Amino acid sequence: MRSFMLYTRWFFGAIKRADAENQLLYSENQTGAFLIRESESQKGEFSLSVLDEGVVKHYRIRRLDEGGFFLTRRKIFSTLNEFVSYYTTASDGLCVRLEKPCLKIQVPTPFDLSYKTVDQWEIERSSVQLLKRLGSGQFGEVWEGLWNNTTPVAVKTLKPGSMDPNDFLREAQIMKSLRHPKLIQLYAVCTLEDPIYIITELMRHGSLQEYLQIDAGSKIYLTQQVDMAAQVASGMAYLESQNYIHRDLAARNVLVGEHNIYKVADFGLARVFKVDNEDIYESKHEIKLPVKWTAPEAIRTNKFSIKSDVWSFGILLYEIITYGKMPYTGRTGAEVIQMLSQNYRLPQPPNCPEQFYSIMLECWNAEPTERPTFEKLHLKLEDYFETDSSYSETNNFIR
Repeated sequence: MRSFMLYTRWFFGAIKRADAENQLLYSENQTGAFLIRESESQKGEFSLSVLDEGVVKHYRIRRLDEGGFFLTRRKIFSTLNEFVSYYTTASDGLCVRLEKPCLKIQVPTPFDLSYKTVDQWEIERSSVQLLKRLGSGQFGEVWEGLWNNTTPVAVKTLKPGSMDPNDFLREAQIMKSLRHPKLIQLYAVCTLEDPIYIITELMRHGSLQEYLQIDAGSKIYLTQQVDMAAQVASGMAYLESQNYIHRDLAARNVLVGEHNIYKVADFGLARVFKVDNEDIYESKHEIKLPVKWTAPEAIRTNKFSIKSDVWSFGILLYEIITYGKMPYTGRTGAEVIQMLSQNYRLPQPPNCPEQFYSIMLECWNAEPTERPTFEKLHLKLEDYFETDSSYSETNNFIR
């Protein structure tokens, strides 16, 4: 049966719930468009995702031990093909009758500028054209650019003195080896003269922080917020698997692309930046930290781990659920350090579900070893809306 399903237009395999929603919300899909995917939380089971008037709804397809598939036990099918055939003729409890299979959108994957830049990251500055300034910050500016008059890229120009070029080149070698759909792909650098250029894939909607602040709840709701968090956790789980630490995880360092794609950026740069900001804590060892996102033990000892990144992820969740609000609003870095020493935690924001806030609190466990892994956080966020308590025999809709 599995080999047959690989050739059906409606079977999308092991894609995630969020990816299924992105596919179905593609403008050319109409009400009744559907797909079947492998369940993320229940091995051997499947989920049905259906588009209903601009909203994607999900149903768990249960499986009998002796074979057979069903939404409710009163109607059991021997194959998924029979299941689909039946529900294309009658909704019978579904939100709508199944119509056409979901159209597959091909989401671009990171690529190199050319075969040369796979191993060589220093390129000619003259090959990069700056077209449009996208933003600026304490380290420099971000531009939309064009490489060799052919390839759209993002170019980060760094203020002179913001980092040591030799330090960055060592970091760039590692960064180029890290490839994941939820990490910004580093293409190349120009370091032979100031300002340093960092050339990456282009994400047209800018930083997640600005994206959230501009929306302020007009179009982005909990479903999208959980999806953002899950995508970031996916990228961080990959860094975790590679024994790599970000050290500056925050909404400002997550970028937004087309089709609701969110990617972690600037991993590795925290190791080489020299920053000066009132919210940055400078230790006696001259290591400067973004205090409001930094775990207490990292502030105390200047020792970072993937678990200190998990703490920062909890702050990122706060930013997501508050539409880019500054954590510890009105407090200086020194005041935040004092508050954390007294086990203070950011309070549950208005309109933040208890379930979402509990994940934040897990990330802020005082004991680093008790904080969840990014792998677990990713699974928890992917399954956020898929809980067995939301099912009944008469209504199998995943709420």
